[in-house]
Amino acid sequence: MTTAPTIVNAGPRLDRLATSPLHRRVMWLVGAGMFFDGFDIYVAATVISVLIKTGFATLGDAALFVSLTFLGTMVGSIVTGFLGDKYGRRFTYQANLVIFGLAALGAALAPSILWLVAMRFIMGIGLGAENVVGYSTMTEFAPAARRGKWLGLIAVFVVSGLPVTALLGSWIIPHFGWRPMFVIGGIGALVIWYLRKQLPESPRWLESVGRTAEAEAIVERFEASSRAVAPLAPVRPAPAPATHVPLSALFGRTLLPRTIVALVTLFTINAWLYGFITWIPTFFVKEGLSIATSFGFALTMSIGAPIGALIGAYTSDSWGRKKTIVSASALSIVFASIYPFVHDPILLPLVGFCLTVPIYVLVALLFGIYIPELFPTEIRLRASGITNTFGRAAAVIVPSIVVMLFTRNGVAGVLAFMVALLIVQIVVVATLGIEPSKRGLEEIDAIPARNASEPVAFQAGA
Repeated sequence: MTTAPTIVNAGPRLDRLATSPLHRRVMWLVGAGMFFDGFDIYVAATVISVLIKTGFATLGDAALFVSLTFLGTMVGSIVTGFLGDKYGRRFTYQANLVIFGLAALGAALAPSILWLVAMRFIMGIGLGAENVVGYSTMTEFAPAARRGKWLGLIAVFVVSGLPVTALLGSWIIPHFGWRPMFVIGGIGALVIWYLRKQLPESPRWLESVGRTAEAEAIVERFEASSRAVAPLAPVRPAPAPATHVPLSALFGRTLLPRTIVALVTLFTINAWLYGFITWIPTFFVKEGLSIATSFGFALTMSIGAPIGALIGAYTSDSWGRKKTIVSASALSIVFASIYPFVHDPILLPLVGFCLTVPIYVLVALLFGIYIPELFPTEIRLRASGITNTFGRAAAVIVPSIVVMLFTRNGVAGVLAFMVALLIVQIVVVATLGIEPSKRGLEEIDAIPARNASEPVAFQAGA
């Protein structure tokens, strides 16, 4: 009879592995699900302007559509955080795909705007769950030295949904209407749900809840896969994991500054995505451009999304998380200040492209890399769920603010509000943020929030 190991040491053992076929399989299947998450989120940007133009919805209905979507993501974020820490990452990343896949097919059949809004709310529950559990799962599998790159590449999957949605929308919607856009997202999500059935559970999570035999078996699979690529490096010593980390630790001396950073940055980036990026085609239509022209402009700008995410993926490890976040925020302020004063039909989408790139550097860093790293494994999904829920509040509140500002002051009024949020973000990250680049997750847990260079034991709730 085999005795289960008391300590697996999963984190340090995973951190020293070479990239293997098993790693790539996990990344591609998590990334594919995240792509359809992004696709279904960005469907709003292509569909809303058509709903308004065809009379299916008013501007107020459109604001309700966006707000209810992200009310759903708030519910999904918070619920999946608690379920994921209790029942595992695998349970939650499968359940959410079924939810938003089936709801997307229901949205395609909507006979009225109220039905569509209701289906969009349910879709939002699955979308919010996928965003939390997808990034957190990859955080726990990725080796420390390449974690920023891997998580940034997952963000590339997500934001690629923006140009793909814009491109498909520019061809499909004028010929077949908006309903096929939901069909594509729904079927894609259900296909990935089936393919993901063989994905392993996170060994870090299994060890944190005492399921050490299962954790050991999965770590050994990854070691065997990596051993076929390169000899295994020695296991680096790491701080002993905390035996119990209560959720209240989020508001203790060590984690409170990290919690504040997560709350502020996630609110800011959600406000940008759903108070500006999502509304770009609508802004163009309301300013007199045709649907086709507005889609063309939006498509040009949207190409900056995967480019920005790639930049974030390849700079986060070498430059560091904090420097990249602050630099991208500053560049966004510069181009946001220029954008309202550009009216030339050639320069307008180009300046918009230059604004989109640093915004999506921030998307990659904040959603994909930085925030999941800030919290210990035992409470990672709950902490990510809580902070993402607060961030999603921007997606519920900001659309109404955007409608008011746009009606009174045009795009300039909207961007002035967005720039103010970026200024706050720079200050908070620069003063309270830690630097997790190239550190193991267990080592990050041991970094005091106010002094990232001094490794001391993690004290939950201190």
